[in-house]
Amino acid sequence: MASIHLRFTKSFLWNWIPVILWASLIFVFSTDTFSSTNTAGIFEPIFSQIFPQLPAGDLERIHALIRKVGHFSEYFVLAFLLMRALRNAMGEELFGRRLFLSILIATLYAVSDEAHQSFVPSRSASAVDVSIDSIGAIVALYCLIGATGAGAWARKRATARR
Repeated sequence: MASIHLRFTKSFLWNWIPVILWASLIFVFSTDTFSSTNTAGIFEPIFSQIFPQLPAGDLERIHALIRKVGHFSEYFVLAFLLMRALRNAMGEELFGRRLFLSILIATLYAVSDEAHQSFVPSRSASAVDVSIDSIGAIVALYCLIGATGAGAWARKRATARR
């Protein structure tokens, strides 16, 4: 009995610790330390040295773009980690369900992340950021479908329904 419990615990940790660690990192990125005001003090001086001819407004736009790419990337990775954890927990045959759950969990976490930011004085909640986060998760899973040949699975399933 103890062996089964140990195997389950080890499997659970192997599957879900990467998801929990990555979600924790996203949470840290939502704190005051990583607010736009604070990261501007890092990025904008670097860019003004690299591109001294750029006006301040362009530097601000580049900074904003980098922050949005960060949102996209965070949830791109989260979706991959969720698919991995769910594959190991649910098995290979439930691919469509794992896709749905990965997108749902990533989107719900994005909503909770923005809710968290609404309580941080230097941050604010943004539906646009939730959308960018969700798109990052969806694109990650689309890439996964293409990379793993799961597209063939989807075509086979669609053909079987006809």
